[in-house]
Amino acid sequence: MKSGETPWRERAESAPWRQWGSDLEPKAVAQMANACRLPIAVSGALMPDAHLGYGLPIGGVLATENAVIPYAVGVDIACRMRLSVLDMPVNEIRGAHKRLERVLEDETSFGVGAKFRTPKDHDVMDEDWGISPVTSKVRAKARRQLGTSGSGNHFVEFGALTLEDPELGLQPGTYLALLSHSGSRGPGNTVASHYSRLAQDLHPELPRELKHLAWLDLGSGPGDEYWAAMQLMGRFAAANHQLIHRSIVKALRAKVRATVENHHNFAWVEEHHGRTVVVHRKGATPASDGQLGVIPGSMATPGFVVRGKGSEDSLQSAAHGAGRRMSRKAAKRTLTWSSVKKNLAQTGVTLLSAGLDEAPGVYKDIHQVMAAQSDLVKIIARFDPKIVKMAPPGERPED
Repeated sequence: MKSGETPWRERAESAPWRQWGSDLEPKAVAQMANACRLPIAVSGALMPDAHLGYGLPIGGVLATENAVIPYAVGVDIACRMRLSVLDMPVNEIRGAHKRLERVLEDETSFGVGAKFRTPKDHDVMDEDWGISPVTSKVRAKARRQLGTSGSGNHFVEFGALTLEDPELGLQPGTYLALLSHSGSRGPGNTVASHYSRLAQDLHPELPRELKHLAWLDLGSGPGDEYWAAMQLMGRFAAANHQLIHRSIVKALRAKVRATVENHHNFAWVEEHHGRTVVVHRKGATPASDGQLGVIPGSMATPGFVVRGKGSEDSLQSAAHGAGRRMSRKAAKRTLTWSSVKKNLAQTGVTLLSAGLDEAPGVYKDIHQVMAAQSDLVKIIARFDPKIVKMAPPGERPED
């Protein structure tokens, strides 16, 4: 350990943590338990969509004392959801199917290094990218990738949003909606990788199973640099979604009637149990009392708009999706496109592009995940995907 950082000492007792859902991946549960061995750990929670990640599991929530863990935020900093309810009739999904497909193809860009022929513009590029040497370095890449979606589990899709009760300023009914999932792209990945390596260099004393949980103290130069870079990546990710939705809505000559959005790879300074802590949500949705969020399923299963119930046991958090039950390698080895296409046809989903490792079968049952966290969120709307676009086959994931 170098000077200026809290030292690693094995705790006499683990920081308290709680798990939602059963039959979770044992290695993911072990990662959560390991995180709560850290001297900076205050408390934790494991969501019902949890699976193995770097350091903290995907679906892991960890509160720390005055410290931030880059890999507990995630490689794709500020990965997030955005839902726009459009003023177009929902039957446009059938009647104007080809038009909607064409707009998705024309107005989105997927894949590692994806960019538009003519770069997009957004005020986020006028911010101070000199807050750290890393953000200075990635500014040009951010400019090129602005408004793009990347690879892995990122998507843009049209679907039918159904409300049973008045919500979101809308009356009960079914609406045409646009849903996107992506984050801070290559720039966020570079920021995460740089500061995680730095944290590991500052804590060489960490045992092997904890090295990806290396932290940076807030108030130290490296910690404050990462925190500022993380915040900028959050605004960059939000700008990407804003541009995706703006471009598609403009091309359709439509208007937006309601919007819901949230990060699910980020860290926040919050108050819990009368204590100020840094809450890392890695693949977890903020769910304070009344807070809106979007929890997707898969390309062939529904997602949900939810309101948080403010559970302190979960650090006011919920799952961020269905969660993987199969690795990407296993998916490519065991699944076939013929079976996937049959499934999509049965559910009425048109798939424009995706890899086999994102097939519906690689994900857990979203209904079971939602049932396991009924004490954390209230479902207020259901989103059924109908036209889906993801990165084409062969792209390596950025998530």
